[in-house]
Amino acid sequence: MSAWGDALRLYARPRMLAILAMGFASGLPLALTGATLQYWLTESEVSLTNIGLFALVGVAYTLKFVWSPLLDRVPLPWLTARMGQRRSWLVVIELLLALALVGLGYANPALDPWRTALFAALVAFLSASQDIVIDAYRIELLREDEQGAGAAATQWGYRFGIIASGAGALALAEFVGWPTTYLAMASLVGVGLVTVALTPEPAHPASHVRLTAAAFLRDAVVEPFREFATRPRWLTVLVFIVLYRFGDALAGGMSTAFYAQLGFTKLEIASVVKILGVIATMAGIALGGLVVFRIGTGRSLIVAGVLAALSNFVFVWLAYQGHDLGALTVAIFVENFTSGMVGAAFVAYLSALCNLEFTATQYALLSSLAATGRTVLAASGGWLAEQLGWPLFFALTALAAVPGIWLAFSLAGSTRAQRLELLERAGPVGLEQPR
Repeated sequence: MSAWGDALRLYARPRMLAILAMGFASGLPLALTGATLQYWLTESEVSLTNIGLFALVGVAYTLKFVWSPLLDRVPLPWLTARMGQRRSWLVVIELLLALALVGLGYANPALDPWRTALFAALVAFLSASQDIVIDAYRIELLREDEQGAGAAATQWGYRFGIIASGAGALALAEFVGWPTTYLAMASLVGVGLVTVALTPEPAHPASHVRLTAAAFLRDAVVEPFREFATRPRWLTVLVFIVLYRFGDALAGGMSTAFYAQLGFTKLEIASVVKILGVIATMAGIALGGLVVFRIGTGRSLIVAGVLAALSNFVFVWLAYQGHDLGALTVAIFVENFTSGMVGAAFVAYLSALCNLEFTATQYALLSSLAATGRTVLAASGGWLAEQLGWPLFFALTALAAVPGIWLAFSLAGSTRAQRLELLERAGPVGLEQPR
């Protein structure tokens, strides 16, 4: 019990509150270009195929490694000298994000779907940019033994953000309409701005590049990728990252349209899917963080991955139950709880792979690859659902998780050794994190 008590006390450390708030800022925009927007599109009678294609607006999450070296190494005039590299970029990105959310709210998908797609893509780009900085901040702020709990804390905050932009947005839209709803969501970006104001810049290696193109390409772009490519089985690791959560992404990409077609109202979805479901996810995240602490990241990925794959079959059952609020409650609790466990283990794994000298760039690369399943690969979900019907579609999503679980078995045991090696390479900055 004492070991579990030590794990629980990790969550009480003061800097975890900052990680929690930053997780909220990170999670807020995603639903506004994902599940919430998906309901708006369904309500506007956009076809399932086009709704599936709207997943491509999130391609920024897949490509964010392209511009991550700029955020990692290039200072902003005036602001960086006063606030630091991470905090200055967060302020600028979050102000632009709030404006983009207002623009998306005043688009009309029924009359002008292209304008809606443009603003959704802009929100996704700024959200992905914010994630680059926040992920680097978290990894640099926490000690090595805190990364599992930090992964859970950021996922908790992330889910609080989804409650606000999922259940909160759907319920609000029922009474005030979509433009006012998105305006309200834009105001919540202020949570991130307040956190930036109250939290100090984390310790990290000096990162400003020399002002020549050759030096920038070598130090900020080439070196982070070269360093990663020197590690054992690095290609296998990249393939695993792409495939591990593919089954979840394929199912989640069409889940809101599934609930709507079963006849569930916005308020029913808000109360069960977006509130109870998120609470279940947060419980799974908390347990996942403790499991990582107790049995290690590698074995946690296997256990959580198997449970999450099996949980997709509850949607097959729900498809046959139809518009049954009790069945929806059971299905959502099971699926979201296991998804939370997977999320905590997976974020801890990605964090452990990062060299602290290139935190933002390497984490952006890894999380971009992870987003491939949610965006590019999952874009076919609408077409598959139309061709197969909901029961067969969700059975297929469970099978889609098998390759990632098999690779988790293959890679189990290597994470801890890689993390210790990276800490040694990072030197004093990596080993002496602020308490």
